[in-house]
Amino acid sequence: MTLAVEGLDFHYGDAQALAGVEFTVPEGEIVAIIGANGAGKTSLIRAIAGMLKPSAGRIRYRDQDITGWPSHKVCEAGIGQVAEGRQIFPTLTVMENLETGAMIPRGRARFDANLARVLDLFPRLAERRRQAAGTLSGGEQQMLAIGRCLMGSPELIMFDEPSLGLSPAMAQEVFRIIRALHEQGLTVVLVEQNVALSLKLSDHAIVLENGRIAARGTGAELLADDRIRKAYLGL
Repeated sequence: MTLAVEGLDFHYGDAQALAGVEFTVPEGEIVAIIGANGAGKTSLIRAIAGMLKPSAGRIRYRDQDITGWPSHKVCEAGIGQVAEGRQIFPTLTVMENLETGAMIPRGRARFDANLARVLDLFPRLAERRRQAAGTLSGGEQQMLAIGRCLMGSPELIMFDEPSLGLSPAMAQEVFRIIRALHEQGLTVVLVEQNVALSLKLSDHAIVLENGRIAARGTGAELLADDRIRKAYLGL
């Protein structure tokens, strides 16, 4: 397994956000994490990324215990994150934003190859490389956030609500990009508000409810589950 989460707990003060969460992410697969707002999805992503320290449990990546590692060390191990809300640097140019993604050693070592890959994947970024990132459209900013992550040479990317705030057409484009990256060999963890699309795209999925895993299965199995369809698809 590329990633294994084992009995993970996390608390915000006295409030428990994650309780005994366990799942694995096999090499080269897309694993979706679905659930209502406040279910614990972002807390889980942030704990894996080293931004939050779990109260209990373990996170293993390629058989190495990375629980509690700082985020820069998690990135250097090969785990990248495209955060909710994009979180680009609006006053920096497109190129300067991409350069920030290559600050870790594994990114610096492959800077030229990664930059060529990003600009080939996102021609609009190539056209706007000297433009301030804050002046880009929402879709272009999402492309930049993905490109910046790729500059760090990740082997596993966690996407947190990548289609949030985007038009339907741009959301479809973002999903096309995720599918293309997966086909190139990247392992993907996907948190996404569009449950139908994420389940169609994923190999496996888990459902979080109140910080606990309420269901799990293949994307196709959960998409066909009447309870999931009623709760998350309105069907």
